Amino acid sequence: MAGKRDFISITDLTSQEIFSIVDRARELKDMPGSRPLNGVRVALLFEKPSLRTKVSFQIGIQELGGFSLYLGPDEVGLGAREPVSDVSKVLSGYVDCIVARVFSHEMLQELACYSSVPVINALSDREHPCQIMSDLLTISENKGRLNSLKLAYVGDGNNVARTLCLGLPMVGMDFVIASPIGYGLDQEDLDRAKERAIDNNNVVSSVSDPLSAVKSADIVYTDVWTSMGDESESDIRREIFSGYTITDELLGEAKPDAIFMHDMPAHYGEEVMEGMLDHPQSVAYTQANNRLHCQKAILEFILQK
Repeated sequence: MAGKRDFISITDLTSQEIFSIVDRARELKDMPGSRPLNGVRVALLFEKPSLRTKVSFQIGIQELGGFSLYLGPDEVGLGAREPVSDVSKVLSGYVDCIVARVFSHEMLQELACYSSVPVINALSDREHPCQIMSDLLTISENKGRLNSLKLAYVGDGNNVARTLCLGLPMVGMDFVIASPIGYGLDQEDLDRAKERAIDNNNVVSSVSDPLSAVKSADIVYTDVWTSMGDESESDIRREIFSGYTITDELLGEAKPDAIFMHDMPAHYGEEVMEGMLDHPQSVAYTQANNRLHCQKAILEFILQK
């Protein structure tokens, strides 16, 4: 595909493109029925299990008029049964786009390198850009804007945290992460985020105290302490992250109208106390459902280039 456009990192988009995709997602949510991708074929190449990502992409592709083919880990054996380069070249001859949910970000980059059709990152160990685009839609719906807001992330410096860090300054938001020492984001990520901020006054910071992080926050966000693939670290992480659980009391330190977000699945009793996803300030289920509308806007943007 001449001039193909991949979406591997949130930084593959400009600030204006992020705003445009979020606006388009809101339009698609309010006025379903548009079928701009009639006949488009999309491969869903998944190494990791999924609920929200798989369902939202499959339904979204169908609603846009396209056709999806799900390929699970046992069917392809990406990089094991066949080299990534071969898989990429073969799939490019069958489909118009590859949506990949993988363990290794480097494998995703290799897939995109050899593919002649667009590749969309549906999750890697480094970033989760489709999730964060949906988060921005949810924030804009609840706050009426994206700029001049503060998001406090409490927990592990994982792929979701990294993508929030890199993406939020691009729309004029402040970002602070509270993690145990050694489990936050690298200084390189924090510096890159500051460089991409559209407002020189935007704050990007890392602290170890959850209380100071959520103080005066407009959005409080958390994710699991142990990501898929790191299950062997679960016990030690539960000890290290003790005190980083989102509770009603901790949320109360944010602004009175703050919203609470979790990209799910939730590990109750760890990063979030039981019942918090149903808290009056929680938008977690709307956040999950918005994946559908934002996936559609992303697909339309990438495939109509």
